[in-house]
Amino acid sequence: MRKTVFVLYLFLLPLTATFAQKKRGGGFNIFSIQQDLDLGKQVSAEIENNPKQYPLLAETGRNGKNEQAYAYLRGVVDRILNSGKVTYRKEFPWRVKIIHNDTTLNAFCVPGGYIYVYTGLIKYLDTEDQLAGVLGHEIAHADKRHSTRQMTTQYGQKLVLDVVLGRNQGALTQIAQGLLGLRYSRSHENEADQYSVEYLCGTPYRSDGAAGFFQKMLSNKQGGGAPEFLSTHPNPQNRVQQITNKAKADGCNLNNYAAARYDYFKSLMP
Repeated sequence: MRKTVFVLYLFLLPLTATFAQKKRGGGFNIFSIQQDLDLGKQVSAEIENNPKQYPLLAETGRNGKNEQAYAYLRGVVDRILNSGKVTYRKEFPWRVKIIHNDTTLNAFCVPGGYIYVYTGLIKYLDTEDQLAGVLGHEIAHADKRHSTRQMTTQYGQKLVLDVVLGRNQGALTQIAQGLLGLRYSRSHENEADQYSVEYLCGTPYRSDGAAGFFQKMLSNKQGGGAPEFLSTHPNPQNRVQQITNKAKADGCNLNNYAAARYDYFKSLMP
């Protein structure tokens, strides 16, 4: 009987902490903040140990171009993080890396705030506002803990019980590996769009920058197949309008920011 009570206590303890985090994290989530951090570290290690699939651009080299590129990109990320709207601004490390792959138009952010941007996307975009919109969207995925919220739905209480009872000590490693191929739900994508506007509303950037990105992809989409971002971020037509409506309703800035700066950033790409 005592063993049963103890097991129930171990099971309910993380759930109690989760409910306390619900308001901050934006939805039910079995995983703790520390587990988000642990997962992020593991996924980041998987990426760094797989240079064939994820050829990371070195942070130094090419006569200082790499240093300048990273300084520029971190500046954009920091403006968003310092908007005052990012819930886990202090808890997550918020590290950003560039993946040297010109054929992939994509960016992603894993739990704990590890952000990855492909050179293909950087070269494809026209303005810093569009880049900020995409980064705001990806930061929202981590800040609203969409990965572990989705894993909560996918694995649920069985995973937690397996970990508590010692039946699956490698569960977090298994989940970390699965996160690299994770696709978010429609509601998570829409939520990330909305928070991208909120984050940018507290910055000099045009608050509907993400809409500008989607509009560019829609206008350029032709018979050669959709860019990867369209396959992982569906229904851009409706989302452009929703993002713009959100920016207008919140009275956010809709003026372009420092357009000429972005050409300089693109010139730093290999």
